[in-house]
Amino acid sequence: MRKQIAAANWKMNLTYQEGEKLLDDIFDAGTSLAPHQHAIFAVPYPYLIMTRSEVAEEFNYHVAAQNCHHKKSGAYTGEVSVDMLQSIGVHYCIVGHSERREYNAETNAMLADKVNLCQENGITPIFCCGEPLDIREAGTQNEFVAAQLRESLFHLPAARIKGIIIAYEPIWAIGTGRTASTAQAQEMHHFLRSVIADHYGKDIADEIPILYGGSVKANNAEELFSSPDVDGGLVGGASLVAADFTAIISALK
Repeated sequence: MRKQIAAANWKMNLTYQEGEKLLDDIFDAGTSLAPHQHAIFAVPYPYLIMTRSEVAEEFNYHVAAQNCHHKKSGAYTGEVSVDMLQSIGVHYCIVGHSERREYNAETNAMLADKVNLCQENGITPIFCCGEPLDIREAGTQNEFVAAQLRESLFHLPAARIKGIIIAYEPIWAIGTGRTASTAQAQEMHHFLRSVIADHYGKDIADEIPILYGGSVKANNAEELFSSPDVDGGLVGGASLVAADFTAIISALK
């Protein structure tokens, strides 16, 4: 079975003390993971070392950065490089979240550079793709997300594309309370896998986890994750509540 992943994206929330308590509460719940199941905490930069320490003794729990810079090093005040992340033992990084694309004008070409740097440093990119509401309403969402994959990922050789986690996030369903129906999520995930299969072959496409990232909640996770091409979720607000995120972890296939 493909890896099944519950990834928490804390975004710009929680103090250090609140984050520490949240992790303690999640681990105190004693939710165990099967070998193919993983939980990842994408936390703000100041909490990376603390979170790495918290997950160190937990089976298949990991820490991720929420972003990295697209250059290896240099005069980029306030930015964080992939080398820096690697040096403190971070092995996952979100790349191309819709908020970064919108607020920081991140392009598909820039994200290709981030993917390259991550992989060169042994960091697994969690690559986000997805369409805004106007694209969905126009019915051109397939072409839109296919272009995101092609322009940011399809330069990779087959051996390296297998090291990517994809998160499909319909932008119109992030933080809005709206959620793509299970059928809509499965339809898009199946399409994404078919795009990968057309370029790399079905065997490789079937190995790549594709997470759903639009308002995943404790009360809809099991239904969403039951879809054959939905391999877990990239979770925002619900990951800030221990009981909700442990329920989401428990909903993994």
